Amino acid sequence: MATKKEEKEFEKERKAAIKARYKKMKEEGLEKYLTPEQISYNRRRRAIGMVWPFFRFLILFGLCFVILYPLIFMLSTAFRPNEQMNDPSVVWIPKSFTLDNIKDVWGVMKFEDTVVNTVILNLVASVLQVITCSITGYGFARFKFKGKGILFGIVVLMIIVPPQITTIPLYLQYAYFKPAWLAKVFTLGKSTSLINSGWTMYLPALFANGLRAGLFIFIFRQFFRGLPKELEDAAYLDGCSPLKTFLVIMCPNAKSSFLTVFLFSIVWYWNDYYVSSSFFTQNDTVALMLKNLNTNLTQQLFDGQAVSVRQIIVWLEAGCLLSITPILIMYVFLQRYFIEGVERSGLAN
Repeated sequence: MATKKEEKEFEKERKAAIKARYKKMKEEGLEKYLTPEQISYNRRRRAIGMVWPFFRFLILFGLCFVILYPLIFMLSTAFRPNEQMNDPSVVWIPKSFTLDNIKDVWGVMKFEDTVVNTVILNLVASVLQVITCSITGYGFARFKFKGKGILFGIVVLMIIVPPQITTIPLYLQYAYFKPAWLAKVFTLGKSTSLINSGWTMYLPALFANGLRAGLFIFIFRQFFRGLPKELEDAAYLDGCSPLKTFLVIMCPNAKSSFLTVFLFSIVWYWNDYYVSSSFFTQNDTVALMLKNLNTNLTQQLFDGQAVSVRQIIVWLEAGCLLSITPILIMYVFLQRYFIEGVERSGLAN
């Protein structure tokens, strides 16, 4: 399978060859042998080739402005002294820069402990989800069994149905967690609460039902369906079991899909606050701290006095900057593999 770089080089060489051939025909006077339709087509192609880069620049510039405007505003505000927010002469570039906003928010968010707690939750849940979703997707792609269509329809519903519908049943299940065999051994027949524990994240991921699990199963299913069947046949002839074939043959060929799903899972668990706020009241994560930052700033920096958003916005933007920095750092180092994984995974099929 050709990479994106190889495809671009091939397309560039093809266009160069066509241009050189046309130039040679023109020099030898062979253009007179072209039909009027061919001449008109060549003129249209040249006109489109001259105009399209201009329109492409306008489209990309507009999209970049829409996407980058919040980031530019955040950077401009996070390092700006609070009093300059009311200065009409300051638009984008502050007259002076300060790190006091970052320091204040760092303390209010308890950022060190919060990041460590969030990373542990994310890594464990993401690793479990990648393992279980890959096995599930492989089963849907390669095996035939009764009820396969119905079960895959449930997977599609996992993508469509919003999490708000299942929050209350899940909360009751976790609040009064009482599996029979576990209750007898550890709880002496009594129920135990999983609220405020990482198990509210780990258990769904362990059973391929975590955040966006339906989409991840679909990605793995599409990728494994695209692999040659002969790989499995050769493994079976060598005496491999289905599980060993999956581990030894399929997983190495699906590295790009594993990386794509893992990064998607990390980002979604990092940014999740709805599910976290439903099951956590004491277990702090970055998303929950950011969600409650306005209230915490009012209590700790302004002694509970009511303040407007404009008075507190420099600290809010500093909190947003701190929250996205770990994800941006991860993306900077892994973006090449991530983009390649998206191209080769089921998203590109």
